[in-house]
Amino acid sequence: MVNLFETFPAFLLVFVRVTSFFLMMPLFSYRTVSTTFKVGFGFFLALIMFFNIKAPALEMDGVYYLLILKEALIGILLGFMAYLVMSAIQIAGGFIDFQMGFGMVNVMDPQTGAQSPLMGQYLNIISLFFLLMVNGHHLMIDGIYYSYQFIPLEQAWLPLGSEHLLQYILKSFSTMFMIALQMSLPVVGSLFLVDVALGITARTFPQLNIFVVGVPLKIGVSFLILMIVMGTMMISVSNLFKLMLTTMRGIMNLLGGL
Repeated sequence: MVNLFETFPAFLLVFVRVTSFFLMMPLFSYRTVSTTFKVGFGFFLALIMFFNIKAPALEMDGVYYLLILKEALIGILLGFMAYLVMSAIQIAGGFIDFQMGFGMVNVMDPQTGAQSPLMGQYLNIISLFFLLMVNGHHLMIDGIYYSYQFIPLEQAWLPLGSEHLLQYILKSFSTMFMIALQMSLPVVGSLFLVDVALGITARTFPQLNIFVVGVPLKIGVSFLILMIVMGTMMISVSNLFKLMLTTMRGIMNLLGGL
């Protein structure tokens, strides 16, 4: 029979890592997801994980409290990397908003409580639906489950000062910007051509008030291009999901010293 007093310290470490991951993880970290659900779901998920991993026997001494901090840091870092990669969608929307003339218009995101670009919020909602449709949230939960194969509970240190870890984070950050540029490039490039055409028109017909004509024209062209390239954008979003999972795996490899 399993002794609860012997297994509770290891279970608590699993619970800390899972709930810390939910603090930053896309979708589960949003305000509209109640705290009661997060804690309850994290508890039962940690319970399932605990009975499927080889949990060591631990004692609640001074080293144990350092292990709790280590587990919280792992969960927050993994969730932050997933959230960082998904932020490419918001950045792409910001690029599009700037060219459309919506650069001064921000909306309050009820999920995060922060201001976000108008088109970035629109693309983010579509991408979240796409993430749920392809069961991407299941893959993220799989990531935190398999993290124990890379970073065991008894590992007392994390190589946070490693040069390879910092380079990997910077590389993921630059890749996220590249994907954001790929997503926004069709609309931004089309609007650049519209700006060039409006500039030529303004020089050809000085009596025409180009500012009155240009703003609605750019907005109309933007929505037309968005409808045409939305399928291509979703391909970039699927690549973004792959990058998110690859980044999480790479971070786990580096934190585990593999």
